[in-house]
Amino acid sequence: MALKASIFKLNLDISDMDRHYYANHTLTVAQHPSENDLRMLVRILAFALNAHEDLAMTKGLSSQDEPDVWLKTLSDEINIWIDLGQPDEKRIRQACGKAKQVRIYTYNDRQAGPWFKLMQSSFTRFKNLTVQQLPQAPLEELVKQVDKNMDMQISIQDGEMYISLGNASVNIKPVDIYPAD
Repeated sequence: MALKASIFKLNLDISDMDRHYYANHTLTVAQHPSENDLRMLVRILAFALNAHEDLAMTKGLSSQDEPDVWLKTLSDEINIWIDLGQPDEKRIRQACGKAKQVRIYTYNDRQAGPWFKLMQSSFTRFKNLTVQQLPQAPLEELVKQVDKNMDMQISIQDGEMYISLGNASVNIKPVDIYPAD
């Protein structure tokens, strides 16, 4: 018997002063049986960093042909393709060929460093690629607050996220790894 996805309800309040985007999103997030709470949380944060009224979570781990989050046009073109973790070069190449912008968010400090060193030389041929790392410690504080029904407030200013979830309040400053500033 196949395992079913776990369903999470999320009220996400976003105030992004950098992009002048202010909205409340009511999301139903399906967590794949092989997806842990940390990865699901990073997917939500990636959504918040790129929030748009048409941004959508996809089948994610259930589909090899889709990113974790994407922004598509009315004519079904992919404006933004968002992946998490450490995708391989083939997946990055395919994403960069399909989308106007590809954004990767890494989040495991121990795995991200070696992955970046391995992939760094191949990144230079992808002109529509950005990679950011989310620091591990604040993510670990937030993941303790994951629940089936959540209210999350996120303010973004000067590239830094101020996040409130349950009893936790943390600051996360995504680090640009590619292209590096």
